[in-house]
Amino acid sequence: MTETTASGPLTGVRVLELAGIGPGPFAAMLLADLGADVVRVDRPGGPGLGVDPAYDITNRNKRSVLVDLKSPDGPPVVLDLAGRADILLEGYRPGVAERLGVGPDAALARNPALVYGRMTGWGQQGPLAHAAGHDIGYIAVTGALGMTGPADGPPYPAANLLGDYAGGSLYLVVGVLAALQHARATGTGQVVDAAIVDGTAHLTAMIHAMLAAGGWQDRRGANLLDGGVPFYGTYETADGGHMAVGALEPRFYAEFARLLGLDDAQAAARADAGRWEELRAAVAARFRQRTRAEWTEVFEGTDACVAPVLSLREAPRHPHLAARGTFAEHAGITQPAPAPRFSATPGSLRRPPARPGAHTAEVARDWDVPGLGEPALEETEPQKGSPNR
Repeated sequence: MTETTASGPLTGVRVLELAGIGPGPFAAMLLADLGADVVRVDRPGGPGLGVDPAYDITNRNKRSVLVDLKSPDGPPVVLDLAGRADILLEGYRPGVAERLGVGPDAALARNPALVYGRMTGWGQQGPLAHAAGHDIGYIAVTGALGMTGPADGPPYPAANLLGDYAGGSLYLVVGVLAALQHARATGTGQVVDAAIVDGTAHLTAMIHAMLAAGGWQDRRGANLLDGGVPFYGTYETADGGHMAVGALEPRFYAEFARLLGLDDAQAAARADAGRWEELRAAVAARFRQRTRAEWTEVFEGTDACVAPVLSLREAPRHPHLAARGTFAEHAGITQPAPAPRFSATPGSLRRPPARPGAHTAEVARDWDVPGLGEPALEETEPQKGSPNR
């Protein structure tokens, strides 16, 4: 397919990604969406995600080269690439990159201005640094998982969005871009240790402030933002759908109560915490009288702060998201468009997901790394496995 010219605020920034799965590739995708020239170093045999590379949108806007880091020729090639990069991203367990010969000391010796970003769950130091893990464990120990779920039920994970991507990928991106600013000002690179436990803990800053001030109870379903109040939560509709209610402010609540059809006595229960279960029952009963589509029509465009709970396949068709282009069709895949947006240097979807090794010769030429050679592209079955982070 036709590939457009690179655009975005990071145009001209070179990023070397050592292939992994999860938060590392997502961070590299975000940098690529914003215009960076991201080269992914794939290993023969595949990345282990278990997804056909043609559908792995976390590899969009990237180029891929095949390098076997376990062969004698592999590490020198990666170091040659690192010598021409601004940022390197890796998501191995602590010590693995060093054993492979592509750790921070070797890379920074080759390129003193390099920003070396390390994506892990537990971080580079600490008692659990070398242990395997996944999103659910990382958010569990930070207190974040303990805030989810109903008061009378178990906590539940929100896929891997909170730990891997919010607490991991986004903090890695912020970290490497801050370090890149420093490197460009001083000529000195550094290592960025982005641990999912650190980032997820950081995300709870406001909750810790409320806890310290006495405005948050350290238990589920008992607070303003965790479903503890009847005017902030989800309700089932007549057809089994759900509506999300966030009518926190009094004037928004008044609009919500009016449109929902609560009488004055029912609506007044908001001011009396002792009547909240009564109010919750009244709100639930009203929502069960109409379908999700009917309630959506009632609340759409108002200040009641109510929205339908949509599935992943429904979300791209939401009128507001469709009008903004929040989702896009690219390479035959419906996917989130680049974010955030820039008035002068917009990001773009330029390349489909990179097939492992598809750009080896191209990158060898563009980055002037003749040692890459032109290995035959390998068709491999996707391998399922645990992320080595």
